[in-house]
Amino acid sequence: MTFEFESSSTRRGMLRAAAASMAALSFGSHAQSAWPAKPVTVIVPFPAGGGTDAFARPLAAQFAKLTGKQLIIDNRGGAGGTLGAGIAARAQPDGYTLFMGAVHHAIAPSMYPKLDYDLEKDFAPLALMANVPQVLVVNPKNIPGDFKSFMAQVRGKPGRFNYGSAGAGTSHHLAGELFKQQTQTFITHIPYRGAGPALQDLISGNVDMMFDGLGSSAGHIKGGRIKALMVSGAKRNVAFPDVPCAAELGLPDYTVTTWYGLWAPAGTPADVQARIVQDLNKAAASDELKAVWASNGAEFGSLTPAQFGSFVSAEVRRWSVVVKASGARLE
Repeated sequence: MTFEFESSSTRRGMLRAAAASMAALSFGSHAQSAWPAKPVTVIVPFPAGGGTDAFARPLAAQFAKLTGKQLIIDNRGGAGGTLGAGIAARAQPDGYTLFMGAVHHAIAPSMYPKLDYDLEKDFAPLALMANVPQVLVVNPKNIPGDFKSFMAQVRGKPGRFNYGSAGAGTSHHLAGELFKQQTQTFITHIPYRGAGPALQDLISGNVDMMFDGLGSSAGHIKGGRIKALMVSGAKRNVAFPDVPCAAELGLPDYTVTTWYGLWAPAGTPADVQARIVQDLNKAAASDELKAVWASNGAEFGSLTPAQFGSFVSAEVRRWSVVVKASGARLE
């Protein structure tokens, strides 16, 4: 009798455990499949038409095509990209608001005396989306000729020429300051509320040049609206093989790249983060997206979320040194 009682009790315990396990599995499956139950918003902290936007929109289209999940691009420009970053940092950490920022956000902590967010604490790193070189582009009507002719004009008329940027403290701004420092030239900086508006003024001739990420300038270069005189770094870009690199033009230390990354607000559930990364990698592997990236002279990042987080931390430290050395400041 005792044996039968213990056996029956054990069976009942096993059944209860099995039921609990099935319930847990069912709940976990339901929670996973429930995301996303509505469109996901990606905050792009610059106006439409800039470099970040140029990569965010094709990504959103391909993401939706492959996964059936809609990504809505929400452009929130201002304050060198920090306004939109602050909005994203305060969003609900439920997987329905993501943030696509750029190298500018690794620079901002050294440029702005006070930010209402912390890039390394208030966000969960997801992926390095693209990495592209900076390119010196000019309005060919304002500055005709090649790089050698450009330098002669700039040196011959200090302060006469100007360059637009996506805003004070952005990589466009610091790329210009580094160029001035290394070439010992004086060019006036004109900050805008994003690369898009700056590019439009460059095309119309209201500004003379930009130090832009190749991603946002590529289409305009190919269309002949602006002219590329130099790409940063020690090698030419495969998408624009006729444009000389900085090293061959006598600037071996002029290496500035623009990278774009995706984050979620800190506290976003780990399983949701994993789903996002999985779907991003699926989109990145598509031939369509590879073609878009290649046409913009970009490489898709191959970092894990943890590696991307370490990369961002290193970039924050690196740019703090650059800002100090260049003397760049908010205007």
